[in-house]
Amino acid sequence: MFKTIMPLSLILSLRFLGLFLVLPVLSIYAMSMEGATALLVGIIVGGYALTQALLQVPFGTMSDKIGRKITLLIGLLIFLAGSIICAISDDIYMLMLGRFLQGAGAIGSVITAMISDLVPEEKRGKAMALMGGSIAISFALAMGLGPVLGSMYGVSTLFWITAGLSVVAMVLLFTKVPTPPKIKHIYHDNAKTSDILKDPNLFGMFVINGMQKGLMTIAFVLIPIIMTQSLEEGGFAWDKSELWMVYLPAMVVGLLAMGPAAVFGEKHNKPKQIFLLSIVLFIAAFALMGFATSANMFIAGVMSFFIGFNMMEPLVQSMISKFAKVHQKGAALGIGNSVAYFMTFLGGTLGGLVLDVADRQSLGMILSIIGTLWLLWTLRMSNPIKHAHLFLDIEKVDQEKLKSFEHDALAEWYINETENLIVVKYQSENITEEEISSKISK
Repeated sequence: MFKTIMPLSLILSLRFLGLFLVLPVLSIYAMSMEGATALLVGIIVGGYALTQALLQVPFGTMSDKIGRKITLLIGLLIFLAGSIICAISDDIYMLMLGRFLQGAGAIGSVITAMISDLVPEEKRGKAMALMGGSIAISFALAMGLGPVLGSMYGVSTLFWITAGLSVVAMVLLFTKVPTPPKIKHIYHDNAKTSDILKDPNLFGMFVINGMQKGLMTIAFVLIPIIMTQSLEEGGFAWDKSELWMVYLPAMVVGLLAMGPAAVFGEKHNKPKQIFLLSIVLFIAAFALMGFATSANMFIAGVMSFFIGFNMMEPLVQSMISKFAKVHQKGAALGIGNSVAYFMTFLGGTLGGLVLDVADRQSLGMILSIIGTLWLLWTLRMSNPIKHAHLFLDIEKVDQEKLKSFEHDALAEWYINETENLIVVKYQSENITEEEISSKISK
């Protein structure tokens, strides 16, 4: 599985590395342009996510019609064009255009669909966790490299690096990514995609995914601006070249926390506990950043934020995939991605707006209250049920019997036409392989 999924995860992580590289310094860079306001800066920080949210479903649909690889290539080319426009921009509106165009290459749902095509169901949760982990690593690396490279070579250079990373991703796409097998999914006739929003666990995951990403962009509007503002303006008067001293320790502790959290959440099936702890860390982070009276206290808040973000990131996509039924999986992941990207845009915009009309103490208080309400909401969630998988030769299964077979322990089934297998997903505590086989065999 690792060799199959790693190239796709690397393509996605290279793209996110490019996006994340500029985050630690983007708000300062944009604020220095003529006509800049905190609101416009917030839109620029989260702008790529608006077009991502709008185009996730169209890109996913296009990949079904013309193929996954060609759709990924189109998305990467659009991302490349947006990165170049950002690199050469000389006013705030051209920079905004480039950021919107970066997001228009909305390939996240296509990569998720390819993983579903390439990875057997029983390993898909681990594959999603691997993808989430690669994004979290990109996030952590960018936090260390972005401020250093930006101060040494300029923020425009970071956008050129981003463009280069997209070219590397294109090379990987056609040299390392395998062609997906043809999978035919068979669904129960009474299944309705609208049930997705009625599922409390799936809806809870959409809230978690959206809140995590929205708070991320608020943080990246807040952190560099506050750290570099003068003491009279309520900041700490750091030079932008010193920002790596804020992000580096946060990156290290975030990476250290990510591994144990992923193991505890995936292997021990305790994601809810990880999410609750992460939310507590978010609340503490924004309270500290909002009311910090010293730079060290503010940095402690940044570290708390990074720990919470990195603990949560490897688990989000995996949990959506696990909670969704077979007929909901693609739509659920698409909805989850769209919500996350929309909240990314909204977070940056609202963060900039609040900084325009209020102070960071007010923002810290508002976010702490929102975080507390989020924590109470997440208490309603449950951990996912563990399932076993039965693999049967398609020639030995009576598909009419299978279609009519109903049991509370039977979660879903599908046909892998490439390998001539029927895969049945079930709760082994409530039904055995022998019972299933006896009901559906020819």
